[in-house]
Amino acid sequence: MDFLSVIDRLNLWLEMPATTVFFATAIILTIRLRFIQFRSFGRFLRLITKGVSIDHDHKIKTITPFQALFTAMSTTIGVGNVVGPSLAILAGGPGALFWLAVYVVFASATKYTEVTLALATRTEFKDGYILGGPTRYLRLVHPLVANWYGFATIFLFASWSGVQSNTLAEILKQEGIPAGVTGMILAVLVILVLFGGAKRVGNLASKLVPIMFVLYITFSFLILFQDLGALKEAFSLIFGNILAPSAAIGGFLGATIFQAIKSGAYQAAYITEAGVGTSSIPHAISDAKRPSDQGILALYSMAADGMLCIVSGLLVLVTGVWQTQDSMTSRLIYDVFKLHSPLVGKWILLVSVSMFVITTVIGNGFNGAQSFGSFTRHRGIKTYFMFVAVITFLGAISPVPAVWKVMSLLLVFVAIPNLLGLLYLAFKYPSKIQD
Repeated sequence: MDFLSVIDRLNLWLEMPATTVFFATAIILTIRLRFIQFRSFGRFLRLITKGVSIDHDHKIKTITPFQALFTAMSTTIGVGNVVGPSLAILAGGPGALFWLAVYVVFASATKYTEVTLALATRTEFKDGYILGGPTRYLRLVHPLVANWYGFATIFLFASWSGVQSNTLAEILKQEGIPAGVTGMILAVLVILVLFGGAKRVGNLASKLVPIMFVLYITFSFLILFQDLGALKEAFSLIFGNILAPSAAIGGFLGATIFQAIKSGAYQAAYITEAGVGTSSIPHAISDAKRPSDQGILALYSMAADGMLCIVSGLLVLVTGVWQTQDSMTSRLIYDVFKLHSPLVGKWILLVSVSMFVITTVIGNGFNGAQSFGSFTRHRGIKTYFMFVAVITFLGAISPVPAVWKVMSLLLVFVAIPNLLGLLYLAFKYPSKIQD
């Protein structure tokens, strides 16, 4: 049995319990927090209009609440939002997009819990550095759980960088750019930016995230509203296949209702990082005075993720490109823009995707370094940056299915202990997540 066969077997064994835990945790935390994602919108508006109360302790190396937010969003708003929904549709049919959206809504409570706990439990070292996130709050469950999580995320973040470079390389190959060239450029950028520290990451992310969001959404809408009849049909496909056993690959053979649910949940968790806990790491270095304020910002950042996912999913349904494939591919959105907006839209997509990948790879490298630093007391961080750069390069030149299968397995190994830990902490220490 070869390596990929082992990965396939493990993924098959784990997908049912993992999907159940993803959804169950999101629903339980939503109830525990009294549907916070619906009742706290007014507070969110006050935070973004009047500002967030700041902790003015300048001895620690923090970044502003909005820099922390955009640094976190630089990893969640990325290629996953572009290609993730199409991959979910290919594996689970149009109904998978519905389950993806459902998970985003309920898992907003999961994201709030992660981020609030991250600030409430972060560790401040004498040299001013901060370590926060699941490796800190899971210690309240048990040190072994925290250590397992930290160890697993060292490799998860690196593999995510590999997925990003793999996707960009797959797209740019259609323009005649060799995968090795794409991987090398990304690897060099990882080293140059990450060696500058958290401030540089925060500054870069805060500038690029809004630009790439607006560019992608604008041209996506231009394509979607070209044919209102096709748009209406796309929604019919989604809602008509919520519980229908259909998938695009293989002529609708072999799919199940569970595949639609699982595909939606897995892609949503990968895209938003809600339940995985990883996006709470950059939030943990915010200088927000109240942890729950940062949690509210993180909660509503899920709306941006959800919007991008729905738009991306609709694009492949409206244009029909999802029915043209007989294998998993990450090029569907590229095909959409090339066919339906070839003069300007295609190049806007290429620029947007490139920025998505750059900020996500850099953000993943920074977050992975935080996990690595929890074991080394923040020593040897530059060595980890070099490791991420190597994986980024290797990801670009690796086969597409292999990269995604490894990522899915690592995602489960990281998410399950985090999700179970969140449930324990939400009931054991309710004061730490109060809003």
